[in-house]
Amino acid sequence: MPIIESVYKAPYFFRKGFVSTVYSGLFRKVNGLIQKRERITLSDGDFLDLDWSYSEGKTERLIIILHGLEGNAQRHYMAGTAKLFNQNQIDAVSVNFRGCSGEDNLSYRSYHSGDTGDLEQVIQHILNTTEYSGIYIKGFSLGGNVALKYLGENQNIPEQIKAGIAVSVPCFLAGSAKELHTLKNKPFHDKFKYNLKEKLIIKKLKHTDKLNDTDITSIKTLYDFDNLYTSKAHGFKDAQDYYKQSSSLQFLPNIHIPTLLINALNDSFLSAECYPVKEAKNNPNLFLEMPNHGGHVGFFQFGGFYYNEKRALEFIEQNDK
Repeated sequence: MPIIESVYKAPYFFRKGFVSTVYSGLFRKVNGLIQKRERITLSDGDFLDLDWSYSEGKTERLIIILHGLEGNAQRHYMAGTAKLFNQNQIDAVSVNFRGCSGEDNLSYRSYHSGDTGDLEQVIQHILNTTEYSGIYIKGFSLGGNVALKYLGENQNIPEQIKAGIAVSVPCFLAGSAKELHTLKNKPFHDKFKYNLKEKLIIKKLKHTDKLNDTDITSIKTLYDFDNLYTSKAHGFKDAQDYYKQSSSLQFLPNIHIPTLLINALNDSFLSAECYPVKEAKNNPNLFLEMPNHGGHVGFFQFGGFYYNEKRALEFIEQNDK
């Protein structure tokens, strides 16, 4: 599919990626969304919390929304999508990955960029307990990588899933990890590292046989975190093995339902490999949009809703057949 020429034009003060990323992450407010929490039990005995929001009246359509690293269902980029879709007769379920709903999960493992197993269980739960005939998946950043990997690695996805949208996706994890360790991204790197280490401190209290203070103190970078915890807790050899196996880039050629990937060219988290032009040109189901501006999970627009939210709705309405 030819590359989509983006119509997104950022307002003047939001043309710098850093400004767009920070403003959208720290200062944006989305009010009026009412969510109802459901806790589901996973096959290994752990739990996931799903936050549902509903359109007025009965609908047969649902969007599943996946957050980024250390996000949750209440982040404003999640709420913005849910609210817009609710206003357009589409229910929404915002998934909190393991340990991201305000409570530490039970098992030593948590979540990671390539964990499609939990998403499969969420989808199966929805199919078993509801009657939606049109289901869409939208993921942001880490959640976008999960969505793309799920759609590409699984050739037998349920027929109810009609389309996918992925925003600001580090689809080549090794390259994105390298970018996050550069000086320009130090504020983001350090914030992620602090939050993840704080979670490990809590997890250590329940899993003293697997984690100790010396381990946690040794973590100086996000790479260290992935090497010590993410990889080992989820069955990978080391951080590089985790990045290699979990990157969605290698699965993009196999996506067979309409899928939109929006990656801004000024997203400082993404390496050159995260703009899969060749894969999009060779796959009629993969639509790649690369706006000049937008930062990481930014895409500010005046009027309440952001560009990526309105674009996702437009894409679904055009491709839900």
